[in-house]
Amino acid sequence: MQNIFENPAFSMSALTAAINLLPNNYDRLGAMGLFVDKPQRFRSVIVEEQNGVLTLLPTMPPGSPGTVGVRGKRKVRSFTIPHIPHDDVILPEEVQGIRAFGSETELQTVAGVMAQHLQTMRNKHAITLEHLRFGALKGQILDADGSVIYDLYNEFEITPKTFTFDIADPGNGFDVKKACLDVIRYVEDNLQGERMTGLHAFVGEDFFDALTGHDEVKAAYDRWQDGQALRTDMRAGFTFAGITFEEHRGRAVAPGNAVRRFIEPDEGHAFPLGTMDTFATYYAPADFNETANTVALPLYAKQEPRKFDRGTDLHTQSNPLPLCHRPALLVKLVMGGV
Repeated sequence: MQNIFENPAFSMSALTAAINLLPNNYDRLGAMGLFVDKPQRFRSVIVEEQNGVLTLLPTMPPGSPGTVGVRGKRKVRSFTIPHIPHDDVILPEEVQGIRAFGSETELQTVAGVMAQHLQTMRNKHAITLEHLRFGALKGQILDADGSVIYDLYNEFEITPKTFTFDIADPGNGFDVKKACLDVIRYVEDNLQGERMTGLHAFVGEDFFDALTGHDEVKAAYDRWQDGQALRTDMRAGFTFAGITFEEHRGRAVAPGNAVRRFIEPDEGHAFPLGTMDTFATYYAPADFNETANTVALPLYAKQEPRKFDRGTDLHTQSNPLPLCHRPALLVKLVMGGV
């Protein structure tokens, strides 16, 4: 009997194209366009810092002439791109009863089974990438088990900056506007030739509730559009004193069924928008023979028959490294007065 998976529709290139076209269900940062995709041909990237300005250097084959730098204080750092494989299996009973030789319906139905598996696997890769990106946004890229892959503050020898918002007591007279302006001024001072169009902050639910319930904030929006901001759900974006605060309740299940929150309930993380080269996601090619030295894709998929044709093994992998080239622009917000 002919193996349906030998059809070109299930080749590595076809499956890779398919998994990259499937909907991405966990992509808040991707939807913002914050992290620019930068596919690579090799498994590491080199970042050069020169007089406080970071530029990307290409990785070259051995024996190639090096890029020419200009004079000034330079620091070069190398980052290895993580490898994230994920496997699944399509068992014979999943395609039982639809193996009609030469039938297009058979191909379409088996392709549907394959698409279901690919969608599930893509969702896992997507939430993993979102977790890595939020780590880069907070200055510490974490693995699934919570271990540190890269501490960007240590890598770039920068001291993390934290601002305390004393907003737990809504009527304590804390100057929220002054605190927001202090955050903006700090980021502006550390742009060093970079640009931004605004400041965004992902905050936890406790922080958001305390902020929007503070007397100063409520007074500011009391008469704006007849108090609409105080009556409606503004969690998707609430702008005050130049900072857009967005409640983020994203979380992921880590190994051992531990739930890891992207943003803690009483914290926030502010970052600039509209920058030229502050955030990027680097991709390395898959470790297949046919993908060596090729420009990387976000995801790869491949299948092969199991021993004795007892099913089909399905392999996917991604090789992403989200980076913030300027960790000095990242600000942690802490709710005080609790």
